[in-house]
Order: sequence, then structure tokens, then C-alpha cells
Amino acid sequence: MVSRRTALTAAGVGIAGVAGAAAVGSVMMNDAPDPAAASPGAPVPFFGAHQAGIVTPAQDRLHFVAFDVITKDRARLVEMLREWTAAAARMTAGRDAGLLGAVGGQPEAPPDDTGEALGLPASGLTLTVGFGPSLFRDADGVDRFGIADKRPAALEDLPHFPGDAIKPEISGGDICVQACSNDPQVAVHAVRNLARIGFGVVSVRYSQLGFGRTSSTSRAQATPRNLMGFKDGTRNLKLEDGKLLDEQLWAHADDGAAWMAGGSYLVTRRIRMLIETWDRTSLTEQEAIFGRDKGEGAPLGRQKEFDEPDFAAKGADGSPAIAMDAHVRLAHPAQNSDAHLLRRGYNFVDGSDGLGRLDAGLFFMAYQRDPRKQFVPVQRNLARHDTLNEYIRHTSSALWACPPGVAKEGDFWGAGLFS
Repeated sequence: MVSRRTALTAAGVGIAGVAGAAAVGSVMMNDAPDPAAASPGAPVPFFGAHQAGIVTPAQDRLHFVAFDVITKDRARLVEMLREWTAAAARMTAGRDAGLLGAVGGQPEAPPDDTGEALGLPASGLTLTVGFGPSLFRDADGVDRFGIADKRPAALEDLPHFPGDAIKPEISGGDICVQACSNDPQVAVHAVRNLARIGFGVVSVRYSQLGFGRTSSTSRAQATPRNLMGFKDGTRNLKLEDGKLLDEQLWAHADDGAAWMAGGSYLVTRRIRMLIETWDRTSLTEQEAIFGRDKGEGAPLGRQKEFDEPDFAAKGADGSPAIAMDAHVRLAHPAQNSDAHLLRRGYNFVDGSDGLGRLDAGLFFMAYQRDPRKQFVPVQRNLARHDTLNEYIRHTSSALWACPPGVAKEGDFWGAGLFS
């Protein structure tokens, strides 16, 4: 693995200009390993038809950030996206954010990298960008950047769901960045540098740190557990589900927004868990609420985690083995017109509240082809009937259009949108 300092010294990219940058890009495109086979410290390929960080095997750590665009100058916004893309290509390869780096520039000038990732490997870093509805028209209905007519129909504002306790200050946003990594310092470094580069163009609206992925996005990964102690995302879409991904994950040109072809729509929801109440609930009731046993993760009445739930099965007392209001029943594709989601959420613990209760839960993230047909009907079903609602509160909500991947050197996030 080439370290950030070694790359700087050997390649001289800090002074090589355009030719040097092209060489670095070539290395990143040709030498990057298969993400499914990568070690925890290895880089994930940046260039491709789809953005990395969606079907990429879920890393262990998250730094998610939502930005407001504070300029009205379209050219400045586009230039920032170009600079972000170039910096992301370098950082995901394990290099400094800027060409000069943390220690390679003029001593009299601020470095173009913040430096806290010096000596650290790429750590599987992925950076995934999305555009919120307010980028197309702001809260006053103003088309600040001349792109309102390119807003996809699928980027429709999410409705209010029963039980929502949404806080506006940690919801919505114009642009999001999802940084996932196997080293939290690498993820924080990436977001910090993008915010630094975007100074005067964007400002941070809110951010969320996460740990312990709460779903597997590859069949090579074991199913993790959420903070309620249950395996989460057993039926998640996986990167190996080729045909299903094409049907349910990736946007198509004929979906109504040609610039989104190869992209996907991301729903983010901060879900606080009422941990102390949950911890006083009996094991039998916990398992009935989820519809799975806590140890193996098997659907009730079955033996293994990946056994198909039998929703017609009866218990000894004649009642459904899996309750009608159990989470696994209500969320199952069979109960939602075969709607699938690719989830890659993370646990969070943000300290304690003023009453000494853990401010903890799940930062839910789910990708899909069309939220109107996938997340929205599934969440309506859950919000109306799921007994789990007694133990959770949705406090943040947002929807993002994540454009296709960056195909080659010189391309940038959102090029199709701003062309």
C-alpha cells in the first residue's frame, strides 16, 4: 500500500500539474482492487458507472454531512463540484486532498490538506454525493442555478409519516456527502477537507457520525446487529444481485431524468431508539416485535437466519407465528408489492440527553430506484402498524438524488445535471 507521504514524495504530484494529475488518475483507475476482495485498508475504485459507497461492501464507520449552498453563483458551485471530485479521487486512493498536500506547500500558506490522515491507508474510503430537492428550487421556490426543469419526479419531497418527530435543523439540505471508511479518522478527514474546499460556497447544515454498520451489502459479509441486539437487514439487496439491482436500485434514462441514469435515490432517517424502555422489555416480546429470534436471527417458526418467513404459519395457540404487526412481516417485499431497498445504515450514540438517557439509535440510509414506489409505501406500512414504533422516534429525514459515477479523469459529480 502506498502511503500518503510516499505518494507525495515518489510521484511529485504536488508540482507535476496536469500531467501529474492525469498519471495519478491512471493509477487509481487501473490499480484499484475489486471492492469485494479488498482488505480493510485497501482503496476502493473511485471511477465507474455508479458511485462507490452504494453497493460497495459496507465499511465499519460513517461520517454523513448535509450542506446548504450559500452562493447564488452557478459557476462557483460547478467549480466546487469539480474540485470536490478531484479531491475525492485522491483521498479515496489514500492520498492527500490537494496536490501539494499537508506538508508539501509553501510554509507561508495554509496547506491544501488538513493532515490528520497522514500515514493512514485509504481504509476503504468511499465518498458518495447526493442532491436534495432544495437544490433545484429553494424554500422560496427560487431556481437559483437554472436546474429546476431537471428535477427528477422521483425526487419528490417525502411525506409526513405517522409518528414522525422531525427536527428541521437536522433534516433536508442541498447536497449530501456520505463518507464511509474502515477508519473513522479517514472518514472525518475526507468530510473536513470537502467542507474546507467548499468554504464560501456551502455551509454544513448537519452531520452524523456512525459506527458498526447495520446491514450487509454483500453476501461475503455477516449480518450485523443494531443497538436493540437484533440482526438487521437480512433481506437487504446485495451487490451480487445483478438483475435485481438493475430493476430496483439504479435509475434508468427513461425514468424521466436522463442525467440520473446509473444513479440512485437515497433516503436518510435518523431513528432514535428508546433504549432504556427496550431494555426493560422481555425477550419473548422483543422477538415478537421483530418477528425473529434474537440469537440466530431466524424468522419465528423457522431455524436459520435466511429461511424464508412463513407468514401463514400458526403457533400452538392458533395465532400467527409471526404477528400481523411484526416488523419482519410489515417490511417484507411480499407485503409491499415486491419493493426492495439497499440499506447501509449505521448505529450512533450521541452521548446522553438531559435526563441521562442514551441519545442512540440508527442512522438509516436506503438506496433505491424510485422512493415513491419503494421507501414511501414501505414506511407508510411500518409507520401505521409496526409495534416497534413504541420504541423508536424518527427525528431527521431527507431525500437525495445521487448521480451516476464519475466515468473518467476530468469528469465531475453532477456533470450531467449542470451540462
